[in-house]
Amino acid sequence: MTEDGLQAAITKMQARGIDPRAINVFAHYWRDLAAGAQGLIPEETIEPLGEVPALGDFAATPQQRRDALARTAVIKLNGGLGTSMGMTGPKSALEVRDGLTFLDIIARQVLALRAQHDVQLPLILMNSFRTRSESLAILEKYPDLAVDGLPLDFLQNAEPKLRADTLAPVEWPADPELEWCPPGHGDIYVALQGSGLLGALRAQGIRYVFLSNADNLGATCDPDVAAWMFEAAVPYAAEVCPRTANDRKGGHLARRRSDGRMILRDSAMVADGEDHHFQDNDRHQYFHTNNLWVDLEVLERLLDERDGVLGLPIVVNRKTVDPSDSSSTPVIQIESAMGTAVEAFEGSQALLVPRRRFRPVKTTNELLLLRSDVFSLDEDSVVNSVITHDEPAIRLDGHYKLVPDFEARFPAGSPSLRECTGLEVTGDVTFGAGVVCVGDVQVRAEEPATIADGTRLSGPVTC
Repeated sequence: MTEDGLQAAITKMQARGIDPRAINVFAHYWRDLAAGAQGLIPEETIEPLGEVPALGDFAATPQQRRDALARTAVIKLNGGLGTSMGMTGPKSALEVRDGLTFLDIIARQVLALRAQHDVQLPLILMNSFRTRSESLAILEKYPDLAVDGLPLDFLQNAEPKLRADTLAPVEWPADPELEWCPPGHGDIYVALQGSGLLGALRAQGIRYVFLSNADNLGATCDPDVAAWMFEAAVPYAAEVCPRTANDRKGGHLARRRSDGRMILRDSAMVADGEDHHFQDNDRHQYFHTNNLWVDLEVLERLLDERDGVLGLPIVVNRKTVDPSDSSSTPVIQIESAMGTAVEAFEGSQALLVPRRRFRPVKTTNELLLLRSDVFSLDEDSVVNSVITHDEPAIRLDGHYKLVPDFEARFPAGSPSLRECTGLEVTGDVTFGAGVVCVGDVQVRAEEPATIADGTRLSGPVTC
């Protein structure tokens, strides 16, 4: 494989005005890919993580919490469009509770923390060009949110999709924008530097950033974690939770045998035939929440030393240039995951946190649960469970996969799930107002059906 394809890609990125450091990172990964890298982590090369410190082990004082939050910023990954859920705009613009979007709730959480601890606590979004305008429009409702000297967002970089056969930039005249893709959220580190935001945060006296996904409303900027980072001088921390049967597909941390480094292994990094090891909850006890805490001083030094290239493991994402057309040109998108930076920081740690810090919405299953009476928003916009038993498992079939179809079948909102242990719906069923689910409920319909207002469901239900 010659480097003609790489040079063509670099020329294309330069013409678009991509930051030179981001181009260096792309070139690093292109050469890895050309050399045959697949980004796989065989089981024989790693050991289980073992015991990790727990958030509850550290008791911070009010002053420690305030001092830590005063030098912390919140960054939310906000580049997703929610296309897998049938959305065309930012996923974070979806209403999730009480008429509020993800971004509304995130903004209110940050403002509440500021008021409680008398700190500035900046909130910054990492947007894509597709999510920027709509997301910033939502934040305009909160005029006190912006911090002098800091923007409310910065943009992730873009890179060319590569032809799978030649690794040259793909051409797609029908829609040239489809020739481009984001480099995965591992791009956040070089984008922070290239945008000037890293320097601006350091100039404001910010030492740590808390990074998390915008669709995880459990990921608040916990003052106790911030205080622990400062007191223990931790350069990088990844929050983990105990794995359950529902978490077997989630990434996990492990230790690399060759050097003892802590690493992240996602499902895309599992070698063929080793999925049973990956899903072994007894061996790999904790899953990675993608809630990360990063020391900006250490990050800045690493980026300067390596000219922007942290050397995160490559993720090879194979698609077609037009995702909606399976017959279009096969391409490779070179990506990296921000959580894999755990291996780049000497002295990085994992931190065991309560499950309440992980409430992502990846499908309409989680959306239905989050909208239900299982949860409430307190005065600080924190999502709290109001039940004492395990949260019900929700399984909705393909009729509910896309948000418009989901909304049409729950026009009065979620049924009551407080007394529910599980809800499975198979078929085209519309739920009326005031429906109550009790115990383990399985609803099935061969033809379109409606459940009347006020119906109480339990056990198998055939419509």
